[in-house]
Amino acid sequence: MGKMAAVVGSAAALAVEPGEDAFRKLFRFYRQSRPWSADLGGVIDFSAAHTARGSAAHKVVRSPLNVSSVNEHDARRAGLQPVSKWRAYGLEGYPGFIFIPNPFLPGYQWHWIKQCLKFYSRKPNVCNLDKHMTKEETLDVWEQSKECLRQKDLSKPRPRSLLEKLRWVTLGYHYNWDSKKYSADHYTPFPSDLAFLSEQVAAACGFQGFQPEAGILNYYRFDSTLGIHVDRSELDHSKPLLSFSFGQSAIFLLGGLKRDEVPTAMFMHSGDIMVMSGCSRLLNHAVPRVLPNPKAQSLPPCLEMPLPADLPSDAVVEPCSLEDWQVCASYLKTARVNMTVRQVLATGQAFPLETMEEQKDITTEGLCHLDAKKAHVKRAKLDSNSGCW
Repeated sequence: MGKMAAVVGSAAALAVEPGEDAFRKLFRFYRQSRPWSADLGGVIDFSAAHTARGSAAHKVVRSPLNVSSVNEHDARRAGLQPVSKWRAYGLEGYPGFIFIPNPFLPGYQWHWIKQCLKFYSRKPNVCNLDKHMTKEETLDVWEQSKECLRQKDLSKPRPRSLLEKLRWVTLGYHYNWDSKKYSADHYTPFPSDLAFLSEQVAAACGFQGFQPEAGILNYYRFDSTLGIHVDRSELDHSKPLLSFSFGQSAIFLLGGLKRDEVPTAMFMHSGDIMVMSGCSRLLNHAVPRVLPNPKAQSLPPCLEMPLPADLPSDAVVEPCSLEDWQVCASYLKTARVNMTVRQVLATGQAFPLETMEEQKDITTEGLCHLDAKKAHVKRAKLDSNSGCW
């Protein structure tokens, strides 16, 4: 009876009135939800026994992939299974949205997690810490944090390391959180390994010639959220937005063009990839909740197997030492990382000229996501289209 009452209560909480900000209502509901309880009965799980589950599972359809566009060798170079073995799904009413449950080969997520924590966080890339610290202090966040994380005792409170204070990193064309623009003079080389991975995934989804030009990495703690927003800053919206998730699971909300449209909730697990393209490229979306592992302070099973030692000689994936993985594992027990990759310009397109007033400091800390403890201070901004994911 108690469980049935919880389900009924959840349904009532999700009901919305015509014209109401349905997205914000569901965002708040899932932000306050109890992890792995009846509160999450309406969340689609694309990876559950090869069949999506949740009250909106009837929306789930299989999405075709271009198997011949990526050969098995190139897929393995990036740490991916052959495309013929991937499972890809779409949602009725969301043309252009593609969800690929963990297509990575066993152990290969280790590389991408290590890159996010150890290498992509280094200078010259830009991060949220730059606003409060000197370039020398943020030169190598990993090096200053690794010993603290290796010795981490989760049962004892302690000051957070710099890596645990990291909230976002930008790659390639660096996103300007003030003007919400990219520009030609705020650029550093885009990581070649991430570019190769993105090109293979885009090609498999039918987007040959995709050019990875900008990346935003989000680093989430259990009390972090990503506000409701639309990614419209790229100059060419005909190209897809690619999203890669690693670590703890989260709830992702995908809505419509307007906030009064009820969004669809889905789980993002470690290794999952999402592609927003076509009509889904400019839809409202958000992350209201990061979910602790049901086994408490443990990693998802897909991260338990180590990266193989016999990597292809031309692989873009590099070995990950056990010492490095110890740091990554300690971090991910209470966190998740998300990489989004975008093509900013159409082929042959250039940035428009900017006035001096439009050129602002790119190190300003954006509202990419907020700690829940600070959310009450910036609540109005959290619920506006101010995030970037």
